[in-house]
Amino acid sequence: MKNNDLLKNVLIWAVVAMILMSVFNHFGSQGQGTSGRLDYSDFIDQVHQGQVSKVSIEGATIRGVYGNGDSFTTYNPGDPGLMGDLLDNRVQVSAKPPEQQSVLMQIFISWFPMLLLIAVWIFFMRSMGGGVGGKGGPMSFGKSKARMMTEDQNKVTLDDVAGADEAKQEVGEIVDFLRDPSKYQNLGGNIPRGVLMVGPPGTGKTLLAKAIAGEAKVPFFTISGSDFVEMFVGVGASRVRDMFEQAKAHAPCIIFIDEIDAVGRSRGAGMGGGNDEREQTLNQMLVEMDGFEGNEGIIVIAATNRADVLDPALLRPGRFDRQVTVGLPDIRGREQILRVHMRKVPLAENVKPSYIARGTPGFSGADLANLVNEAALFAARENEKMVTQQHFEKAKDKILMGVERKSMVMKEDERKMTAYHESGHAIVGYLVPEHDPVYKVSIMPRGRALGVTMYLPEEDSYSYSKRKLESQLSSLYGGRIAEEIIYGEDAVTTGASNDIERATAIARNMVTKWGLSDNLGPLLYEEEDKGGFMGTSRNANVSGEVSKKIDEEIRNIIDRNYQRATQILTDNRDKLEVMTECLMRYETIDKDQVDRIMAGEEPGAPKDWIEPDDQPPVQKNESPTLEEMSEKKADDKVSDDMSGESNSGGSEEPKLH
Repeated sequence: MKNNDLLKNVLIWAVVAMILMSVFNHFGSQGQGTSGRLDYSDFIDQVHQGQVSKVSIEGATIRGVYGNGDSFTTYNPGDPGLMGDLLDNRVQVSAKPPEQQSVLMQIFISWFPMLLLIAVWIFFMRSMGGGVGGKGGPMSFGKSKARMMTEDQNKVTLDDVAGADEAKQEVGEIVDFLRDPSKYQNLGGNIPRGVLMVGPPGTGKTLLAKAIAGEAKVPFFTISGSDFVEMFVGVGASRVRDMFEQAKAHAPCIIFIDEIDAVGRSRGAGMGGGNDEREQTLNQMLVEMDGFEGNEGIIVIAATNRADVLDPALLRPGRFDRQVTVGLPDIRGREQILRVHMRKVPLAENVKPSYIARGTPGFSGADLANLVNEAALFAARENEKMVTQQHFEKAKDKILMGVERKSMVMKEDERKMTAYHESGHAIVGYLVPEHDPVYKVSIMPRGRALGVTMYLPEEDSYSYSKRKLESQLSSLYGGRIAEEIIYGEDAVTTGASNDIERATAIARNMVTKWGLSDNLGPLLYEEEDKGGFMGTSRNANVSGEVSKKIDEEIRNIIDRNYQRATQILTDNRDKLEVMTECLMRYETIDKDQVDRIMAGEEPGAPKDWIEPDDQPPVQKNESPTLEEMSEKKADDKVSDDMSGESNSGGSEEPKLH
């Protein structure tokens, strides 16, 4: 198709060039010799004076030569005595018949400017989108923007889809129907007209739809929900009609609509009324999928991660009457996905997909593809020919914790405060019940954070107990409490701002949504506002008195876990000091070192640590006495007063730990 368009454009330009050359040559031949043009009266005077030696007459044009050899040109106004004057003055006369132009040439020359304008207009219309009324052209607002992939172009099959076994089984009979429709029609069965794939982003909904078409060897139309909606009313409905007309011409086929919630939201929930462009598009889609006219052989597959906002008429039997949930993969599914993406990557012998899958809970298919790609990039930077397990560990750290900001320079006292902060998170998270194990603790700046404490669950979890949630609250406040214990209440920094935000959100959800409050009970006090902006939340008709109790209960939950974290860090002050010193030296410690510190053993160095020559070994610090802490606080206060520095942070952006 592209080669044909290129050939047409070349031919058009060639024809235009030939026309221009012929016209320019024609006008150029007429204009030759005009440099010596002479008035007719002057020409007669020079003839009478004997200065003209010879002339050539061609129609009304007279070309002559003076006695000195110069040439000139003039025009005969129809003087009947001209020949007598020339012969009387002994001028050599030669005559040529006038050049005769064909009627077609005269018409062409007179119409050439208009034809040239039409040719330029056609060219620009084609360059803007495929010609007048063609697909994508300026006159084709109502044409569908769906892109078609033929069975030869689509090489994706169900073998390329991993980690979604249940979803593959659900769509298996669709493939069977497209291959052999009579098998179901002979028994009076009808295949579902529409399949709605629901799941979080990156779980492979688009890939699964493409695999259905590739497995069944049928054409595949793909379009996004936002491609239907334009600023002109009625354009979206026209595009829906055109898309189904194209699909009918290629039936049996599959139409895939990605992010259908952009056009399929519940009617009446938006800002516009009944004439809203989006609602007209939705109405047309409802009619095309199940109206008076049947669309036999056309299966519509749509994908969304917001099925709760779709219009009920879109989900009824006869339209999207089958929903396929494509969720996050479990540990076995993650291993299968990793093996699919590792096919094109040269792997070292120590790479174990099962080990990587166990350490990546909650990763989607897109996340795992990104993990493999990042590992390959790390290997390329190090000029390695194979991707090793260490490269996958670096890639996982980058995805989970962010990119290391090695160029960032931090003061020594700020690094130490960050080390205390992260140690507080790690120790509290290690000791509270049902908390995810500590994976890695680092004071290397990553992203906006000055330090990171990363936890990884040992297995996939799909629900959270009240005990687990409260343990998360305690660990979130561990960093702030560590700063408070070491430096005092007045020296607490803004590093815990994100921790406070997350803890407050968990406590509010425990009270208002999850029914985990002892005083308010299992009632819903806050629900998601589906018709609001971006799915915001709103109170579920609660009174002012109940709202006050909600705030009090949230405060009680926070205070209870804040006090528990304070007690844990006070009782384990020696471990807090050891972990801080270990972080100050190594910057990053892993799970094995944390286990040894919490067991009261020597932490040792990380596995990939290169020992500097001038670095002393880490010693276990004994917890300072109350007198030593009081003297240290007094000395710090005196030094702060003398320097005039403030811990308020001024107008700088808050730093996150």
